Amino acid sequence: MIQRKLKTLLRGTLFGAAVLMAFSVGAQDVPFSQFYANPLYLNPGFAGSAVAPRVSMSYRAQWPGLVSAYTTVSASYDQYFDDLHGGLGVILLTDRVGDHGALSTSHLGLMYAFRFQLARDLFVSAGLQASLVNNHLRWDEYLRFPEQIDRELGFSFTTMPAPPEKLSRWSLDFNAGVLMSGSKWYAGLAASHLTQPNQAFYSEDRVPIKLTVHGGGLINVAEESRRQSSLGLGAPIINPNLIYQYQGGGHTFNYGVNLDWQPFVVGVWFRHSTVNVDAFIFMAGVQYDYFKIGYSYDVTVSKIANSTAGTHEISLGLLMPVPEHKKKVKAIRCPSF
Repeated sequence: MIQRKLKTLLRGTLFGAAVLMAFSVGAQDVPFSQFYANPLYLNPGFAGSAVAPRVSMSYRAQWPGLVSAYTTVSASYDQYFDDLHGGLGVILLTDRVGDHGALSTSHLGLMYAFRFQLARDLFVSAGLQASLVNNHLRWDEYLRFPEQIDRELGFSFTTMPAPPEKLSRWSLDFNAGVLMSGSKWYAGLAASHLTQPNQAFYSEDRVPIKLTVHGGGLINVAEESRRQSSLGLGAPIINPNLIYQYQGGGHTFNYGVNLDWQPFVVGVWFRHSTVNVDAFIFMAGVQYDYFKIGYSYDVTVSKIANSTAGTHEISLGLLMPVPEHKKKVKAIRCPSF
């Protein structure tokens, strides 16, 4: 009984302190593990990159072993338009932290990417995104603070710090990105939070700009590029990848390799920063006709590994058939997960 009370006190104290500090340390973006399964979140230059209409959805449960675990849901749609010489896209994302999502952040973003061709097999797509962002606190329902703690009874007092004047904040945010693709390689550069919107509840604190550099290659290990095995599998393709991100003084590196052997995809990644190792990421997926589904699990290897219970991420995707009149427009080749 005493251990249960102490556990409850600790959880409530940590989460209350985390909420008060959430926007005074500089917000960090969601670290999706299946980067290319959520292309519009990675880089607005991906809008229309597949030419055909594309739907992408992701669900991420980060550190479910902690009481203030992060839960993120995103959905996006994009396609290429001949008259615009580029693609349009829309993305909706909701990130929740704490019991019952006591602290939540929602994004609604619209983007346009202009595509042009520099050489026979060299394409460039430059995108710009504008987003409406909402930060919301469910103050009276699920927040607990040290002032409410009684040593014998646990959370028994109703007193708590004065809430901020506004429990819901709205702001505008802007991202930009460029994507380049050759016949067997791809690379991109993106800058997020260009206007550094203020998302603090008590004082002004700007979201730091995030810079993302990503790239990789497509290595066909089959003797013939269109060969199929007796099992009906496509030509095996190896996708080595590197993603580097900088935000708020922190450097994060993600590197790994996927094996795309239609209809199956498997991959292993490693994520770390300049000051801390984070996780090994294992991914498996299936692509059939126009539909795909993927699952990844982050094996936490940092100092909090024993408490997090890892991270689960599920992605769903639907890539419609390319309209007949658009088949002359080449899709930018990148991994699916």
